[in-house]
Amino acid sequence: MENATGLAARLREGLASVVAGNDRPALALLIAVFAGGHVLLEGVPGTGKTLFVRTLARLLGIGFSRVQFTPDLMPSDIVGTTVYNPKTGEFSVRLGPIFANLVLADEVNRTPPKTQSALIEAMEEGRVTIDAETHMLPNPFILCATQNPVEYEGTYPLPEAQRDRFLVRARTEYPSSDQERDLLSRAARGFDSNDLARLGIEPVADAAAVVHAREETRKVRLVEALRDYIYAIAERSRQLPTVALGASPRAAIALLRASQAVAIISGRDFIVPDDVKQAAPLVLPHRFVLDADAELDGLTAESVVEGILNDLPVPKEATAQI
Repeated sequence: MENATGLAARLREGLASVVAGNDRPALALLIAVFAGGHVLLEGVPGTGKTLFVRTLARLLGIGFSRVQFTPDLMPSDIVGTTVYNPKTGEFSVRLGPIFANLVLADEVNRTPPKTQSALIEAMEEGRVTIDAETHMLPNPFILCATQNPVEYEGTYPLPEAQRDRFLVRARTEYPSSDQERDLLSRAARGFDSNDLARLGIEPVADAAAVVHAREETRKVRLVEALRDYIYAIAERSRQLPTVALGASPRAAIALLRASQAVAIISGRDFIVPDDVKQAAPLVLPHRFVLDADAELDGLTAESVVEGILNDLPVPKEATAQI
């Protein structure tokens, strides 16, 4: 079976062949695959959020389902429900679309919080409860949610508890001028993002390969100095007067797991400080709640994370002990 580093290289190459630019969302998706977590992609319509996820699903060769989140969507439309069969006089469970290895929750912030919260048990525990009966989700299980910017009409902000369940969040951006010109040239030559098979995107893995890659990722070495560095980042976020809600212990663990994944993606079996610095902007900002005055002053969660990384010294022992 192919090792995790080789699989990461093939996945990254496949994503880059379809979606121009946007290296950070691609990295976020790969972190979710290798660290075992969920990803939130945010951006304006037409910047490739859904295409990213569809391409990843085809590359992984695992079960895929898509749920279009709308204001009238109910929790049972996602997890499933109990139905009555009048012919047999018996009840049976009809499983919802969440029972897939990779689930695309498209425009997740278009539906009210009641329905959004139906995802929390699945994201945290890999299972759902239908009429007091527990059902385990497939392994691996990855939720990839997309959302439009919160200032758009008809959106509902995700609750803090749900945002904290996303391992990473990334924003899709407009491509550069050269990338967009290239995209237009490809479209003129017949490029069709809806036909991934015609574009040469074929599976490079399966469910067993993903599980194996995650096992390898968990074995990535972490020296004590870097463990303390990760703790210091989380602790500093809780001490800042501009931050009303900083990084939780879950966030610190997420930063550790994501740093392990970045190391694997970079071709190493040990973490270096740059791995933590690459992972932190994807893992931490969406978990922060800023003080009201800080928001009025134009401060953002991303700038807070950047400030923490700039202020905290990188431990010299982190390199010396590797």
